[in-house]
Amino acid sequence: MKQKIAQVAIVVDDYDEAIQFYTEKLHFTLVEDTVLSATKRWVVVAPPGSSGCRLLLAKAANEEQKSRVGNQTGGRVFLFLHTDNLQRDYQNLLDHKIKIIREPAKETWGTVTVFEDLYGNLWDMIEPNTL
Repeated sequence: MKQKIAQVAIVVDDYDEAIQFYTEKLHFTLVEDTVLSATKRWVVVAPPGSSGCRLLLAKAANEEQKSRVGNQTGGRVFLFLHTDNLQRDYQNLLDHKIKIIREPAKETWGTVTVFEDLYGNLWDMIEPNTL
């Protein structure tokens, strides 16, 4: 048996705002942006150089979903982004005025910083000791 997680949905407030954040500030690639209806699109982004799991940007469609924007995990770190150069990517976060929650710290397994996306979801950016 062979399986993998292909995509993770992240609830967003606005498609275009989310696309702009992920592509212009985090330098993700816009993989797909397909109109499905007057109110729904299939929007997928992926980190640069990634062939793994991608993000499906899912616009909140009702009040319950809107209440989850920015807080899909009750305040815990939600997503984990590995990098081959944390210092470069940390500087990019600073340059784009992305809120840093935890400054870079060396751990036994690598170096990590925590940042907040445009809606308040927490991300670990990790440069593992071995990629």
